[in-house]
Amino acid sequence: MSKNEFLNKLRKLLGSMPQGEIDDILYDYEEHFRMGMKDGKTEDEIIRALGDPSAIAKQFKADYMFTKAETTTSISNMFRAVFASISLGLFNIIFVLGPFFGLVGVLVGLFAAAFAITIGGIGVFLATIFSPLLPSFISVGGNPALNIFASIGISALGLLFFIGDLYIGRFFYACTIRYLKMNLRIIMNRGQKNEF
Repeated sequence: MSKNEFLNKLRKLLGSMPQGEIDDILYDYEEHFRMGMKDGKTEDEIIRALGDPSAIAKQFKADYMFTKAETTTSISNMFRAVFASISLGLFNIIFVLGPFFGLVGVLVGLFAAAFAITIGGIGVFLATIFSPLLPSFISVGGNPALNIFASIGISALGLLFFIGDLYIGRFFYACTIRYLKMNLRIIMNRGQKNEF
């Protein structure tokens, strides 16, 4: 493979990224070739030192997705970043995808619990209000005033639980992006064979 073939392949593989990013990356790799040739290396030696263009492109795409997820907070950006990380290798399926979906499951469970507690409080409130009107359908025992205060407390607890879940979700999002970036740095450091 020649320098031009390497750079053209890299350009093609980076195709989904913004053109300005692609131009910067290609400029850096052209600079690697210039400096390597200046040091007396052949194009073949430089290409072997740089590595496979598809692996390089995957790393840059993953880094771009991580940065995009960090600057524009959204669930879709986070999922894109996770799947970009998975494309870097089999290792990431185990150490990224498994824990990610496990923690997403816990987070969904926490939101479901907050919703259920809030709805339960509202249900007790409505049952207490309508039990005198529909005694054959709704039966609520105990003191009605106590039931109304308990239902308000239960609904408030559910809403507080939901607000807490939002903070946990933000923390999870930030930690996920940091973890993915750390993972990418490890992979990139392991993949670097030679520095110019």
